[in-house]
Amino acid sequence: MDERILTAAPEDAGKRLDAFLAEALPELTRSAAARLCQEGQVTAGGKPLAKNARLTGGETIAVTLPDPEPMEAVAQDIPLDVVYEDADVIVVNKPKGLVVHPAPGHPDGTLVNALLHHCGDSLSGVGGALRPGIVHRIDRDTSGLIIAAKNDFAHQSLSAQLQDHTLARIYRCIVVGNLREDTGTVDAPIGRCPTDRKKMAVVANGRSAVTHWTVLERFQGFTYVECRLETGRTHQIRVHMASIGHPILGDTVYGAKKAVPGLQGQCLHAVGLRFLHPRTGEAVELWCDLPEEFRAQLRKLEKRT
Repeated sequence: MDERILTAAPEDAGKRLDAFLAEALPELTRSAAARLCQEGQVTAGGKPLAKNARLTGGETIAVTLPDPEPMEAVAQDIPLDVVYEDADVIVVNKPKGLVVHPAPGHPDGTLVNALLHHCGDSLSGVGGALRPGIVHRIDRDTSGLIIAAKNDFAHQSLSAQLQDHTLARIYRCIVVGNLREDTGTVDAPIGRCPTDRKKMAVVANGRSAVTHWTVLERFQGFTYVECRLETGRTHQIRVHMASIGHPILGDTVYGAKKAVPGLQGQCLHAVGLRFLHPRTGEAVELWCDLPEEFRAQLRKLEKRT
């Protein structure tokens, strides 16, 4: 069992307990939080709390989380768009909607399950049983190139390249509004949002994060942008672009809450990868096309201009 101690902030006064728990503990859904309350696993001063209890702000709450059920990634026959593959690495053009690795709420149907079927036992074990081969991640509703290692030697080499920026990741996105300059850099630390633990935010005590951006084309009320990551924080491009007042089109978490017709999630695509091959040391540069729904959004913007 894992006990967490939470302190309600003054601004939490009036919130339902189950809603507060789901915000404070990202691993919990609201229904899971309600279930823990019903089981007597949420207490204050040793007394169980009801799921619909209203917070007064300032109280200390103890939450006992059950031990996670053991998970094991299994091979699944899921189609892959393989852009590059050899004995050491595989690069896949990940579609939107595909989660990278198993996690609570997504036990299977992930990129890892597909890689296990495609590669068999030929994936590195550095990332652990649920993340074999995974060197870096892409959000579920972001598409594009992702590299996986087929052995530990390749994994360690690629991980080192992530740290020293030899492994370059290039993204394209459409952002809301018109950027004033043609190029720029957002150098702002990213951490958990203090008011919503399921989101990330620019925070003073966050981890260093740097995103370089370049304008590719300007439209009426929108800008087509290329972003190059110097670091790889969770939701980095989405958080950084929103922080300068230009959220990514379709990003209902960090931008407008209303979904964009014809667009699943944010209009963000990992279009390019550059790295040194772990075994030969030769430079490898890979690019992929924008997905159709991304191109469709560009066509719509061109008609409006």
